[in-house]
Amino acid sequence: MFAAALVLILSLESFTMLRFCLFPLAGLLVFVLNITTLGQDPIVPAGAKVETLFESHGLTEGCTVAPDGMVYFSEITFSHISTDDKGAIEAGHIWKFDPTTSKTTIFRSPSGMSNGIKFDASGNMLVAEGADYGGRRVTRTDMKTGKSFIIAGMFEGRVFNAPNDITIDEKGRIYFSDPRYLGHEPIDQPVMGVYRIDTDGSIHRIISDGGKPNGVAVSPDQKTFYLVSNDNGATAFERLSKGDATQPDKVSTPLKKGHMALMAYDLAADGTAKFRKTLVDYSPEDGPDGCVCDKDGNIYAAVRAESRPGICVYSPEGKELAYIKTEVPTNVGFGRGKEAKTLYITAGKGLYRIKLNKEGYQLPGKK
Repeated sequence: MFAAALVLILSLESFTMLRFCLFPLAGLLVFVLNITTLGQDPIVPAGAKVETLFESHGLTEGCTVAPDGMVYFSEITFSHISTDDKGAIEAGHIWKFDPTTSKTTIFRSPSGMSNGIKFDASGNMLVAEGADYGGRRVTRTDMKTGKSFIIAGMFEGRVFNAPNDITIDEKGRIYFSDPRYLGHEPIDQPVMGVYRIDTDGSIHRIISDGGKPNGVAVSPDQKTFYLVSNDNGATAFERLSKGDATQPDKVSTPLKKGHMALMAYDLAADGTAKFRKTLVDYSPEDGPDGCVCDKDGNIYAAVRAESRPGICVYSPEGKELAYIKTEVPTNVGFGRGKEAKTLYITAGKGLYRIKLNKEGYQLPGKK
């Protein structure tokens, strides 16, 4: 645990350049920043703080909030560096943060190398499990009994590459991306695509032209499917020469990056998706990782750009509305109930939160 906070001083001037200074205050590490936020009703309130809630040694990912308000997130441990003194490989973890006590505890270990996590309308936990000794599947866990079920293990007779991020629409259909960033396992699927799991259990590939798909989200009106392409140029970066495994773009072997973009697809009533437009093109820098929407339909993207890492908020048309500086982020998720305006962030090796003026969009629960 680290008692650290980012004190955000907001500027309402359009596209204000970032400035910051560092000074100690009552034992906290405080950064004073100028943040761009547009309009008379800023998304990030003046004086908002990005609080550090938890830090570990692996890469944190997939933060989401359960119907009871508990925060769950993944810690991805890398097989080439996360070992004990006898060389045994650490198996990945799902952590639970309790906002009422500020305590973080292990929920599941091994995690199957979990990445994205979401909760369906019945309160079941859905987990995208990746490669590098992971499950390479999507699982559903009944939070009342603790029993887990594999709901997507293969497609057309082949194992998935590495399910990454996951989202759900209001009809109960599940969508997940299947890229590959790391792992010694063969790449079995010929396409790094996006898949839909229907309520009858059938699996369909709905996007095969989305670059290297990563973050996925459905708009509150259920008419738009947002997809991130984050093509870092590697399918097994841990095999490259030494670098910081929590920041794969900093490996010393140069990577040839591909498509880096936030895209919008028309989402039809039957769950099929058709490319509409690229909202933001980040090339030649790194693009986003995960993304979510607020109730107004704005998109919150965890942008990994080398010159400007942080959470970027966009309108449905792709106009930047706000920016929150963080460590290199991986994902975002809104709280529930009284915490509906709290945005949780996984970045680097930690879990963070910030209070906003907007409520997050959540899947309606079953009555």
